[in-house]
Amino acid sequence: MPKTYQGGCLCGNVRFAAKGPAGNPHTCACKMCQRHSGAPITAWVEFPASCVAWTGPGGAPRLWRSSEISSRAFCPDCGSSLGAVDDAPVVALLLGCFDQAGRAELAPQSQSFRARAPKWVHVDQAPKSQTA
Repeated sequence: MPKTYQGGCLCGNVRFAAKGPAGNPHTCACKMCQRHSGAPITAWVEFPASCVAWTGPGGAPRLWRSSEISSRAFCPDCGSSLGAVDDAPVVALLLGCFDQAGRAELAPQSQSFRARAPKWVHVDQAPKSQTA
């Protein structure tokens, strides 16, 4: 039976249940992720869109088209960032939104855009593989 991961926004209006193996857990320091999250580095995990159900009273998050291939997801009530809904169709959820973000299978395995992190961020302790 596939594992289920649950989480949601700060106010609880937008909740999710994601089923299946957690795919491509990674961190990213690109400018878009920094602005989306307000953090110098974000941590993500991906699921096929068909494996993500929006379960909270507010239903699906609000989307803002951020690129030619993706939209950023957020709660329309509290403004919490939840992730990205890609055209692939993939839903990439921010690890901070998970009820149990410390589960071993959610641990980032790679780092994207490491060189774009602020110099004071100690990314040398992040996973060793990376993309440019």
